[in-house]
Amino acid sequence: MTKDLWARRPFFSADQEAFRGSVAEYISRHVTADVEAWDEAGIIPREPWLEAGRQGLLGINAPEQYNGGGCLRDFGFRCAMMEEFAKAGATSLSSGFSTHADIVLPYCFDLATPEQAERWVPALCSGERIGAIAMTEPGTGSDLQGIRTTARRDGDDWVLDGAKTFITNGILGDLVIVVARTDPDPAARSRAFSLLVVERGMPGFERGRKLDKVGLRSQDTAELFFDNVRVPAANVLGEVGRGLHYLMGHLPLERLGIAVAACAGARAALAWTIDYVTQRRAFGQPIADFQNTRFAIAEMLTELEVSQAYVDDAVLRFNRAELNAVDAAKAKWWATEMHKRLVDRCVQLFGGYGYMREYPIARAYADTRVTTIYGGTTEIMKHIIARDVLEAR
Repeated sequence: MTKDLWARRPFFSADQEAFRGSVAEYISRHVTADVEAWDEAGIIPREPWLEAGRQGLLGINAPEQYNGGGCLRDFGFRCAMMEEFAKAGATSLSSGFSTHADIVLPYCFDLATPEQAERWVPALCSGERIGAIAMTEPGTGSDLQGIRTTARRDGDDWVLDGAKTFITNGILGDLVIVVARTDPDPAARSRAFSLLVVERGMPGFERGRKLDKVGLRSQDTAELFFDNVRVPAANVLGEVGRGLHYLMGHLPLERLGIAVAACAGARAALAWTIDYVTQRRAFGQPIADFQNTRFAIAEMLTELEVSQAYVDDAVLRFNRAELNAVDAAKAKWWATEMHKRLVDRCVQLFGGYGYMREYPIARAYADTRVTTIYGGTTEIMKHIIARDVLEAR
Protein backbone atom coordinates (compact mmCIF):
# COMPACT_ATOMS: atom_id res chain seq x y z
CA MET A 1 0.00 0.00 0.00
CA THR A 2 1.42 3.39 -0.98
CA LYS A 3 1.56 6.40 1.33
CA ASP A 4 -1.46 8.71 1.32
CA LEU A 5 0.00 12.07 0.37
CA TRP A 6 -3.26 13.74 1.42
CA ALA A 7 -3.31 12.32 4.95
CA ARG A 8 -4.25 14.94 7.53
CA ARG A 9 -1.35 17.19 8.51
CA PRO A 10 -1.10 18.67 12.03
CA PHE A 11 -1.05 22.07 10.31
CA PHE A 12 -4.84 21.90 9.86
CA SER A 13 -7.34 22.32 12.69
CA ALA A 14 -10.48 20.22 13.09
CA ASP A 15 -12.58 23.15 11.83
CA GLN A 16 -10.41 23.47 8.75
CA GLU A 17 -10.71 19.75 8.04
CA ALA A 18 -14.49 20.03 8.35
CA PHE A 19 -14.40 22.93 5.91
CA ARG A 20 -12.25 20.79 3.59
CA GLY A 21 -15.03 18.21 3.61
CA SER A 22 -17.54 20.84 2.48
CA VAL A 23 -15.20 21.92 -0.31
CA ALA A 24 -14.69 18.31 -1.43
CA GLU A 25 -18.45 17.77 -1.56
CA TYR A 26 -18.92 20.96 -3.58
CA ILE A 27 -16.23 19.86 -6.06
CA SER A 28 -17.72 16.39 -6.37
CA ARG A 29 -21.21 17.74 -7.06
CA HIS A 30 -20.50 20.84 -9.13
CA VAL A 31 -17.01 20.72 -10.60
CA THR A 32 -15.41 17.34 -11.32
CA ALA A 33 -17.69 16.24 -14.14
CA ASP A 34 -17.35 19.55 -15.97
CA VAL A 35 -13.62 20.35 -15.82
CA GLU A 36 -12.80 18.97 -19.27
CA ALA A 37 -15.91 20.51 -20.86
CA TRP A 38 -15.01 23.90 -19.41
CA ASP A 39 -11.52 23.58 -20.85
CA GLU A 40 -12.97 22.75 -24.26
CA ALA A 41 -15.37 25.71 -24.08
CA GLY A 42 -12.62 28.00 -22.83
CA ILE A 43 -14.81 29.51 -20.11
CA ILE A 44 -16.41 28.56 -16.80
CA PRO A 45 -20.11 29.47 -16.46
CA ARG A 46 -21.43 31.53 -13.55
CA GLU A 47 -23.33 28.72 -11.84
CA PRO A 48 -20.26 27.19 -10.10
CA TRP A 49 -19.49 30.64 -8.69
CA LEU A 50 -23.03 31.09 -7.42
CA GLU A 51 -23.09 27.60 -5.90
CA ALA A 52 -19.74 28.25 -4.18
CA GLY A 53 -21.23 31.45 -2.80
CA ARG A 54 -24.33 29.64 -1.55
CA GLN A 55 -22.09 27.19 0.31
CA GLY A 56 -19.99 29.94 1.90
CA LEU A 57 -16.79 29.08 0.04
CA LEU A 58 -16.07 32.42 -1.63
CA GLY A 59 -16.15 34.69 1.41
CA ILE A 60 -14.62 32.50 4.10
CA ASN A 61 -12.12 35.29 4.90
CA ALA A 62 -14.62 38.18 4.80
CA PRO A 63 -16.21 39.79 7.89
CA GLU A 64 -19.38 38.15 9.16
CA GLN A 65 -21.26 41.47 9.02
CA TYR A 66 -21.03 41.24 5.22
CA ASN A 67 -22.15 37.58 5.07
CA GLY A 68 -18.57 36.30 5.13
CA GLY A 69 -17.10 33.46 7.14
CA GLY A 70 -15.22 35.74 9.54
CA CYS A 71 -11.85 33.98 9.14
CA LEU A 72 -9.95 37.18 8.35
CA ARG A 73 -6.65 36.11 9.87
CA ASP A 74 -6.75 32.36 9.37
CA PHE A 75 -5.55 31.49 5.89
CA GLY A 76 -5.61 27.77 6.73
CA PHE A 77 -9.19 27.53 5.47
CA ARG A 78 -8.16 28.79 2.05
CA CYS A 79 -5.19 26.37 2.11
CA ALA A 80 -7.52 23.43 2.62
CA MET A 81 -9.72 24.70 -0.20
CA MET A 82 -6.81 25.03 -2.63
CA GLU A 83 -5.62 21.50 -1.83
CA GLU A 84 -9.02 20.05 -2.67
CA PHE A 85 -9.15 21.91 -5.99
CA ALA A 86 -5.61 20.73 -6.83
CA LYS A 87 -6.57 17.15 -6.00
CA ALA A 88 -9.47 17.41 -8.47
CA GLY A 89 -7.33 18.99 -11.20
CA ALA A 90 -9.64 22.02 -11.19
CA THR A 91 -6.86 24.58 -11.44
CA SER A 92 -8.67 27.08 -13.66
CA LEU A 93 -11.60 27.53 -11.30
CA SER A 94 -9.29 27.63 -8.30
CA SER A 95 -7.23 30.38 -9.97
CA GLY A 96 -10.33 32.49 -10.54
CA PHE A 97 -11.49 31.92 -6.96
CA SER A 98 -8.06 32.93 -5.64
CA THR A 99 -8.10 36.27 -7.46
CA HIS A 100 -11.63 36.88 -6.19
CA ALA A 101 -11.14 35.74 -2.57
CA ASP A 102 -7.47 36.40 -1.81
CA ILE A 103 -6.96 39.64 -3.72
CA VAL A 104 -10.19 41.52 -4.52
CA LEU A 105 -12.11 40.76 -1.32
CA PRO A 106 -9.29 41.87 1.05
CA TYR A 107 -8.94 45.14 -0.84
CA CYS A 108 -12.66 45.71 -0.42
CA PHE A 109 -12.98 44.98 3.27
CA ASP A 110 -9.59 46.49 4.20
CA LEU A 111 -9.84 49.76 2.26
CA ALA A 112 -13.52 50.33 1.53
CA THR A 113 -15.69 52.74 3.44
CA PRO A 114 -18.61 51.14 5.28
CA GLU A 115 -20.91 52.25 2.46
CA GLN A 116 -18.64 50.78 -0.20
CA ALA A 117 -18.21 47.53 1.73
CA GLU A 118 -21.97 47.18 2.10
CA ARG A 119 -22.37 47.67 -1.65
CA TRP A 120 -19.67 45.27 -2.75
CA VAL A 121 -18.62 42.66 -0.19
CA PRO A 122 -21.89 40.70 0.32
CA ALA A 123 -22.33 40.29 -3.46
CA LEU A 124 -18.70 39.13 -3.78
CA CYS A 125 -19.24 36.60 -0.98
CA SER A 126 -22.39 35.26 -2.62
CA GLY A 127 -20.84 34.95 -6.08
CA GLU A 128 -23.43 37.31 -7.53
CA ARG A 129 -20.55 39.59 -8.43
CA ILE A 130 -17.14 38.34 -9.54
CA GLY A 131 -14.04 40.37 -8.75
CA ALA A 132 -10.91 41.19 -10.75
CA ILE A 133 -7.92 43.48 -10.34
CA ALA A 134 -6.35 45.31 -13.28
CA MET A 135 -2.68 46.19 -12.85
CA THR A 136 -0.79 44.83 -15.87
CA GLU A 137 -0.76 46.80 -19.12
CA PRO A 138 0.38 45.88 -22.63
CA GLY A 139 3.70 47.66 -22.04
CA THR A 140 3.93 47.37 -18.25
CA GLY A 141 4.32 44.23 -16.19
CA SER A 142 6.12 44.18 -12.86
CA ASP A 143 7.18 47.84 -13.16
CA LEU A 144 3.98 49.31 -11.74
CA GLN A 145 5.34 52.84 -11.84
CA GLY A 146 5.26 52.54 -15.63
CA ILE A 147 1.45 52.36 -15.65
CA ARG A 148 -0.07 54.63 -18.31
CA THR A 149 -3.77 54.22 -17.62
CA THR A 150 -4.93 57.63 -16.38
CA ALA A 151 -7.81 59.06 -14.40
CA ARG A 152 -8.50 62.80 -14.24
CA ARG A 153 -10.94 64.47 -11.90
CA ASP A 154 -14.00 66.02 -13.53
CA GLY A 155 -16.59 67.29 -11.05
CA ASP A 156 -17.87 64.37 -8.98
CA ASP A 157 -16.27 61.80 -11.28
CA TRP A 158 -12.91 60.49 -12.37
CA VAL A 159 -12.57 60.01 -16.13
CA LEU A 160 -10.62 56.83 -16.80
CA ASP A 161 -8.67 56.09 -19.99
CA GLY A 162 -6.31 53.24 -20.84
CA ALA A 163 -5.94 49.51 -21.36
CA LYS A 164 -5.06 46.50 -19.22
CA THR A 165 -4.10 42.96 -20.18
CA PHE A 166 -3.65 39.49 -18.66
CA ILE A 167 -6.57 40.21 -16.31
CA THR A 168 -7.81 37.15 -14.42
CA ASN A 169 -11.64 37.01 -14.35
CA GLY A 170 -11.56 39.66 -17.06
CA ILE A 171 -14.60 38.36 -18.95
CA LEU A 172 -16.83 37.41 -16.02
CA GLY A 173 -15.67 40.19 -13.71
CA ASP A 174 -18.41 42.53 -12.47
CA LEU A 175 -16.21 44.60 -10.18
CA VAL A 176 -12.70 45.51 -11.34
CA ILE A 177 -10.16 47.30 -9.16
CA VAL A 178 -8.18 49.42 -11.63
CA VAL A 179 -4.76 50.89 -10.89
CA ALA A 180 -4.58 54.29 -12.59
CA ARG A 181 -2.30 57.32 -12.66
CA THR A 182 -4.25 60.14 -11.02
CA ASP A 183 -1.41 62.68 -10.86
CA PRO A 184 0.42 63.40 -14.15
CA ASP A 185 3.29 65.21 -12.39
CA PRO A 186 6.48 63.05 -12.64
CA ALA A 187 7.54 64.44 -9.28
CA ALA A 188 4.59 62.69 -7.66
CA ARG A 189 6.37 59.34 -8.19
CA SER A 190 4.68 56.63 -6.08
CA ARG A 191 1.96 59.10 -4.98
CA ALA A 192 0.75 59.38 -8.58
CA PHE A 193 -1.46 56.27 -8.47
CA SER A 194 -4.88 55.43 -7.07
CA LEU A 195 -7.34 52.53 -7.07
CA LEU A 196 -10.70 52.97 -8.78
CA VAL A 197 -13.49 50.40 -8.78
CA VAL A 198 -15.03 49.99 -12.23
CA GLU A 199 -18.34 48.15 -12.35
CA ARG A 200 -19.96 46.17 -15.15
CA GLY A 201 -22.10 48.34 -17.37
CA MET A 202 -20.24 51.61 -16.93
CA PRO A 203 -20.23 53.36 -20.34
CA GLY A 204 -16.85 53.17 -22.04
CA PHE A 205 -15.76 50.03 -20.16
CA GLU A 206 -15.17 47.32 -22.76
CA ARG A 207 -13.69 43.83 -22.67
CA GLY A 208 -11.38 42.71 -25.43
CA ARG A 209 -10.74 39.15 -26.44
CA LYS A 210 -10.41 36.30 -24.02
CA LEU A 211 -6.72 35.52 -24.31
CA ASP A 212 -5.73 32.17 -25.84
CA LYS A 213 -3.45 30.72 -23.16
CA VAL A 214 -1.27 27.61 -23.16
CA GLY A 215 -2.77 26.47 -19.86
CA LEU A 216 -5.60 27.42 -17.49
CA ARG A 217 -7.75 27.15 -20.58
CA SER A 218 -11.12 27.79 -18.97
CA GLN A 219 -9.95 30.59 -16.69
CA ASP A 220 -11.07 33.83 -18.34
CA THR A 221 -7.98 35.97 -18.75
CA ALA A 222 -8.75 39.02 -20.88
CA GLU A 223 -7.88 42.45 -22.16
CA LEU A 224 -9.81 45.40 -20.72
CA PHE A 225 -10.30 48.85 -22.28
CA PHE A 226 -11.40 52.11 -20.68
CA ASP A 227 -12.52 54.93 -22.96
CA ASN A 228 -13.63 58.00 -21.03
CA VAL A 229 -15.20 55.85 -18.34
CA ARG A 230 -16.80 58.09 -15.75
CA VAL A 231 -16.06 56.52 -12.37
CA PRO A 232 -17.87 58.20 -9.46
CA ALA A 233 -15.63 59.59 -6.72
CA ALA A 234 -17.57 57.23 -4.43
CA ASN A 235 -15.78 54.36 -6.25
CA VAL A 236 -12.27 55.44 -5.29
CA LEU A 237 -10.86 52.72 -3.03
CA GLY A 238 -8.88 54.16 -0.13
CA GLU A 239 -7.15 57.52 -0.45
CA VAL A 240 -6.22 59.15 -3.72
CA GLY A 241 -2.48 58.85 -4.31
CA ARG A 242 -2.03 55.78 -2.08
CA GLY A 243 -2.57 53.15 -4.77
CA LEU A 244 0.97 51.77 -4.91
CA HIS A 245 1.15 51.72 -1.13
CA TYR A 246 -1.99 49.59 -1.01
CA LEU A 247 -0.65 47.26 -3.71
CA MET A 248 2.59 46.70 -1.82
CA GLY A 249 0.62 45.97 1.35
CA HIS A 250 -1.58 43.34 -0.31
CA LEU A 251 0.95 41.63 -2.59
CA PRO A 252 2.34 39.35 0.19
CA LEU A 253 -1.05 37.63 0.52
CA GLU A 254 -1.35 37.23 -3.24
CA ARG A 255 2.11 35.67 -3.42
CA LEU A 256 1.49 33.48 -0.40
CA GLY A 257 -1.67 32.18 -2.07
CA ILE A 258 0.29 31.31 -5.20
CA ALA A 259 2.87 29.47 -3.09
CA VAL A 260 0.14 27.50 -1.29
CA ALA A 261 -1.45 26.58 -4.62
CA ALA A 262 1.96 25.51 -5.97
CA CYS A 263 2.54 23.11 -3.09
CA ALA A 264 -0.99 21.76 -3.46
CA GLY A 265 -0.52 21.30 -7.20
CA ALA A 266 2.81 19.55 -6.70
CA ARG A 267 1.25 17.21 -4.14
CA ALA A 268 -1.57 16.35 -6.54
CA ALA A 269 0.85 15.68 -9.39
CA LEU A 270 3.01 13.44 -7.24
CA ALA A 271 -0.02 11.53 -5.92
CA TRP A 272 -1.24 10.88 -9.49
CA THR A 273 2.25 9.75 -10.48
CA ILE A 274 2.65 7.34 -7.57
CA ASP A 275 -0.69 5.77 -8.45
CA TYR A 276 0.39 5.45 -12.09
CA VAL A 277 3.85 3.94 -11.54
CA THR A 278 2.54 1.36 -9.08
CA GLN A 279 -0.06 0.15 -11.59
CA ARG A 280 1.79 0.51 -14.90
CA ARG A 281 4.06 -2.41 -15.80
CA ALA A 282 7.11 -2.59 -18.06
CA PHE A 283 9.53 -5.46 -18.67
CA GLY A 284 7.40 -7.69 -16.47
CA GLN A 285 7.30 -5.51 -13.36
CA PRO A 286 5.67 -2.33 -12.04
CA ILE A 287 7.48 0.85 -13.07
CA ALA A 288 7.69 1.62 -9.36
CA ASP A 289 10.13 -1.27 -8.90
CA PHE A 290 12.83 0.36 -11.04
CA GLN A 291 15.51 2.17 -9.08
CA ASN A 292 15.28 5.26 -11.28
CA THR A 293 11.57 5.59 -10.46
CA ARG A 294 12.10 5.01 -6.75
CA PHE A 295 14.86 7.60 -6.54
CA ALA A 296 12.78 10.12 -8.51
CA ILE A 297 9.79 9.64 -6.19
CA ALA A 298 12.03 9.97 -3.11
CA GLU A 299 13.60 13.17 -4.44
CA MET A 300 10.28 14.75 -5.39
CA LEU A 301 8.58 13.87 -2.12
CA THR A 302 11.45 15.31 -0.11
CA GLU A 303 11.54 18.50 -2.16
CA LEU A 304 7.77 18.89 -1.76
CA GLU A 305 7.76 18.32 1.98
CA VAL A 306 10.67 20.70 2.63
CA SER A 307 8.94 23.37 0.53
CA GLN A 308 5.64 22.69 2.25
CA ALA A 309 7.21 23.24 5.67
CA TYR A 310 8.36 26.74 4.68
CA VAL A 311 5.04 27.65 3.09
CA ASP A 312 3.05 26.33 6.08
CA ASP A 313 5.22 28.46 8.37
CA ALA A 314 4.63 31.47 6.11
CA VAL A 315 0.87 30.91 6.44
CA LEU A 316 1.14 30.84 10.23
CA ARG A 317 3.18 34.05 10.14
CA PHE A 318 0.54 35.65 7.94
CA ASN A 319 -2.11 34.62 10.44
CA ARG A 320 -0.11 36.42 13.16
CA ALA A 321 0.30 39.50 10.89
CA GLU A 322 4.05 38.82 10.77
CA LEU A 323 4.60 37.85 7.12
CA ASN A 324 6.59 40.49 5.25
CA ALA A 325 6.97 41.06 1.52
CA VAL A 326 10.45 39.49 1.40
CA ASP A 327 9.43 36.21 3.03
CA ALA A 328 6.35 36.05 0.81
CA ALA A 329 8.64 36.48 -2.20
CA LYS A 330 10.80 33.59 -0.98
CA ALA A 331 7.74 31.36 -0.64
CA LYS A 332 6.41 32.36 -4.05
CA TRP A 333 9.54 31.84 -6.11
CA TRP A 334 10.68 28.67 -4.39
CA ALA A 335 7.30 26.91 -4.35
CA THR A 336 6.42 27.74 -7.96
CA GLU A 337 9.82 26.71 -9.31
CA MET A 338 9.59 23.49 -7.28
CA HIS A 339 6.10 22.89 -8.66
CA LYS A 340 7.30 23.39 -12.23
CA ARG A 341 10.24 21.00 -11.82
CA LEU A 342 8.18 18.36 -10.09
CA VAL A 343 5.37 18.32 -12.64
CA ASP A 344 7.90 18.03 -15.45
CA ARG A 345 9.48 14.98 -13.79
CA CYS A 346 6.06 13.44 -13.21
CA VAL A 347 5.20 13.78 -16.90
CA GLN A 348 8.44 11.92 -17.69
CA LEU A 349 7.41 9.03 -15.44
CA PHE A 350 4.02 8.85 -17.16
CA GLY A 351 5.80 8.44 -20.50
CA GLY A 352 3.66 9.08 -23.57
CA TYR A 353 0.48 9.06 -21.53
CA GLY A 354 1.75 12.08 -19.62
CA TYR A 355 1.45 14.10 -22.83
CA MET A 356 -2.21 13.21 -23.38
CA ARG A 357 -4.71 15.80 -22.12
CA GLU A 358 -7.09 13.05 -20.99
CA TYR A 359 -4.69 12.62 -18.05
CA PRO A 360 -4.73 15.38 -15.39
CA ILE A 361 -0.93 15.42 -15.30
CA ALA A 362 -0.85 16.73 -18.89
CA ARG A 363 -3.26 19.54 -18.06
CA ALA A 364 -1.24 20.30 -14.93
CA TYR A 365 1.91 20.51 -17.06
CA ALA A 366 0.36 23.31 -19.13
CA ASP A 367 -1.31 25.04 -16.18
CA THR A 368 1.81 25.08 -14.00
CA ARG A 369 4.09 27.02 -16.32
CA VAL A 370 2.54 30.42 -15.68
CA THR A 371 2.91 30.26 -11.90
CA THR A 372 6.54 31.42 -12.04
CA ILE A 373 5.36 34.44 -14.04
CA TYR A 374 2.10 35.79 -12.61
CA GLY A 375 2.00 37.55 -9.26
CA GLY A 376 5.56 38.71 -9.95
CA THR A 377 8.12 36.69 -11.89
CA THR A 378 10.76 34.54 -10.24
CA GLU A 379 13.33 37.13 -11.27
CA ILE A 380 11.39 39.92 -9.53
CA MET A 381 11.07 37.77 -6.39
CA LYS A 382 14.84 37.22 -6.34
CA HIS A 383 15.39 40.96 -6.82
CA ILE A 384 13.18 41.71 -3.79
CA ILE A 385 15.06 39.19 -1.66
CA ALA A 386 18.52 40.31 -2.78
CA ARG A 387 17.68 43.98 -2.25
CA ASP A 388 16.62 43.21 1.31
CA VAL A 389 19.89 41.41 2.03
CA LEU A 390 22.39 43.56 0.15
CA GLU A 391 20.95 47.02 0.72
CA ALA A 392 20.29 46.54 4.42
CA ARG A 393 23.98 46.73 5.33
